[in-house]
Amino acid sequence: MPYSSDHKAAVRKRIVEHARILFNRKGFAEVSIDDIMAEVGLTRGGFYNHFRNKDELYAEAVASFLGGRGKAWRDEAGVEPENGGPETVRAMIDSYLSPEHLGDLDGQCPMIALPSDVARSTPETRAAFGKLLTAMVWLFENNLPEEQEAGHDSALALSALCVGGMVLSRTLDDADMADDVRRAARDVAFRFINLK
Repeated sequence: MPYSSDHKAAVRKRIVEHARILFNRKGFAEVSIDDIMAEVGLTRGGFYNHFRNKDELYAEAVASFLGGRGKAWRDEAGVEPENGGPETVRAMIDSYLSPEHLGDLDGQCPMIALPSDVARSTPETRAAFGKLLTAMVWLFENNLPEEQEAGHDSALALSALCVGGMVLSRTLDDADMADDVRRAARDVAFRFINLK
């Protein structure tokens, strides 16, 4: 009896989520198709029923964050992307630049976990990464206080502070310095938009 299309979609979703986690932990080059399929409890042969190659899966894994783990993370933080106003900006900055987000290697945003890998990746993966940044910029731009000047530029700068602060923090072995970088980025972001 052949599997239903729902079953195939569910398996594909499991492959994507397990791959996203493995890519976050190890990077693109250090994760094999066999590693991914073993995490899902399937064999390598089943991979090709869903994806042409690892690059295609990588692009989908990066893109999946926005509606998957990223959405759950925003919901947990109380981030209301549409019409949330300054409280959404505050919640986004607080949550993105939190020690919990920094410590959540499996659940981290791909913009923190994978920037160097993505820069050397396929156009499809870079486009998926770009959509994550575009979504963050849009969230800030559409929720900044009305008196905030240069909305788009401010949103870009806030996004750069959030992502850059976390990327630097993640790369440091000195936990105190990593925490200082993360907190400084958060504090500057709040001062920049006149939120305390």
